[in-house]
Amino acid sequence: MGESGERRTATATERRFLEPFRGEALDVPPIWLMRQAGRYLPEYRATRAEAGGFLKLCYTPALAAEVTLQPIRRYGFDAAILFSDILVVPDALGQGVRFVEGEGPRLDPIRSSADLAQLDPDKTAEKFGLVSETVARLRQDLPTETALIGFCGAPWTVATYMVQGQGSPDQAEARLWAYRDPDGFGQLIEMLVETSITYLDQQVKAGADCLQIFDTWAGSLPDDEFDRWVVAPTRAIREAIKDLHPDVPVIGFPRGAGATAVWYVSETGVDGIGCDTATPPFVMSEAFEDEDVVVQGNLDPLLLVAGGSRLDERVDEILDLMRGKRFIFNLGHGIVPQTPPEHVAQLVKRVRARS
Repeated sequence: MGESGERRTATATERRFLEPFRGEALDVPPIWLMRQAGRYLPEYRATRAEAGGFLKLCYTPALAAEVTLQPIRRYGFDAAILFSDILVVPDALGQGVRFVEGEGPRLDPIRSSADLAQLDPDKTAEKFGLVSETVARLRQDLPTETALIGFCGAPWTVATYMVQGQGSPDQAEARLWAYRDPDGFGQLIEMLVETSITYLDQQVKAGADCLQIFDTWAGSLPDDEFDRWVVAPTRAIREAIKDLHPDVPVIGFPRGAGATAVWYVSETGVDGIGCDTATPPFVMSEAFEDEDVVVQGNLDPLLLVAGGSRLDERVDEILDLMRGKRFIFNLGHGIVPQTPPEHVAQLVKRVRARS
């Protein structure tokens, strides 16, 4: 694995975030939050302004590492997650990607085999290398006890942006291509699987302790399409990563999967399952008992905006139901920009006060 990899493995035993993946049910669960580095923090907004643009921030290792570290300094989360974006992959492949202030991502749509031919997996090295440099900086600068999570977007979710050209409420263009021309759409998914494996492998080699695969739009597919475009690609990525890095946990986050989440765990073999806000805590507690999996989730991000006694009550409810389980506390989706930083502090304090 090399000298840097040996150092990462040796110190990983000191990171309590990883203990649930080793079979431990902790009285006080590890905690981190999706989008914990982001616009709710004034220091993040200042750093993004310094970068001069979102993608510039993602590709400037010193600044991307800085914003990753900001919530760790404030709250002491048990894990940091690499600051980047799931659309780094299509950008690195050569698709036109830009972020419009106040509107979100815009991409030059990919909707045919001719469009696919314009993408080149052999050209990803430069941009993936910048992300790997960020990971290496983080592993050096993070506290020894803090785990580092790398990530990618799942092929289905990334494909929806690539085909639609932006986010959409129903992912219609990708779904229609998959129905009308499953072989053609499958070429895009296959390219994303292989490129994602390369991307995640590089993150682990640079120092990531754990990986998460974000499938934000998994819930838009019916069961048969879910198996083909969500489960199968995730399984392929997970198997390849395990062949390369057997001890690195892989967390799947199939947002909106609902009743198919247990099937997703069984069929993909992920080490952890991220549960979204729509999953009741009692289901989160009971549904995965027959699966060898760590459960992560699932506080409503808007409750974190509201704060107050209702936040404390819901945190206690989740902790009570997950007591004795291999559990990681998180949100059911990412922190929203209007979240008061003091409410995040309230959450962390409440989780860690329970024993």
